[in-house]
Amino acid sequence: MTGLLGPAEIRELAARLGVAPTKKLGQNFVHDPNTVRRIVTAAGLTPDDVALEVGPGLGSLTVGLLPIAGHVHAVEIDPVLAGALPETAARYAPADADRLTVHRADALRVAAAELADPPPTALVANLPYNVAVPVVLHLLAVLPTLRRGLVMVQKEVADRLVAGPGSKVYGIPSVKLAWYAHAKGAGRVPPNVFWPVPNVDSGLVAFTCHEPPRSDVPRERVFAVVDAAFAQRRKTLRAALAGWAGGADRAAAALTAAGVDPGARGESLTVEQFAAIAASAPAGTPAAK
Repeated sequence: MTGLLGPAEIRELAARLGVAPTKKLGQNFVHDPNTVRRIVTAAGLTPDDVALEVGPGLGSLTVGLLPIAGHVHAVEIDPVLAGALPETAARYAPADADRLTVHRADALRVAAAELADPPPTALVANLPYNVAVPVVLHLLAVLPTLRRGLVMVQKEVADRLVAGPGSKVYGIPSVKLAWYAHAKGAGRVPPNVFWPVPNVDSGLVAFTCHEPPRSDVPRERVFAVVDAAFAQRRKTLRAALAGWAGGADRAAAALTAAGVDPGARGESLTVEQFAAIAASAPAGTPAAK
């Protein structure tokens, strides 16, 4: 990995493009080559991998990915940054720049057909703080070819994504990511590797995709149970799922059929248990549709 962008290169690029990081787009540009090396190494990419990068910004991580992955799809919503990325790749990774495809698009709306040539196998990204969880879940939902990923997010969000049942920070992001993949923390990233410097630490989350816990119940139905269970965390599941099931008694029946104590709370359940509840919705209730 050579030709990585440091603070001087990042500032020069930004000045030449007239770019200033914006909070609206959640932009914090990595300007530390060692952090880029750390992310690329932790991602464990091979030449057979097709990397998907969201929010490449000025291209510091892109330049690090290009010599390692077989191809890189970079999805960037900012038209100025998207337009400049191919030139940056040609300047700092000239031998590998032809393996880059830039998509001027919103990652929350991108579809598999837009990324089909070739289809991505690994998500590797410094994600904008303000949309990190929705982006990860959307991409996992629409890109069945993804096998693994390594994302950098706000440390608090990283903790939630990798939390297990019983943890104080276990919640909707934890369960929904667990539907798609096994996730684990991959380390902390200090604020001073970014420009501008955020007022929080960042964290790396690594995940490996797996088959859904159950194939006999739609994901949307399972996620509806998860949303309802955590909307009222202090309530028992019998009460919290009453609206979902069409009444507290119906909720209790579904819970009992799934082998879950109606007096339990959502933060104690695994994704497999949530799927079992969704599959046990009594016929004729809104939850069974």
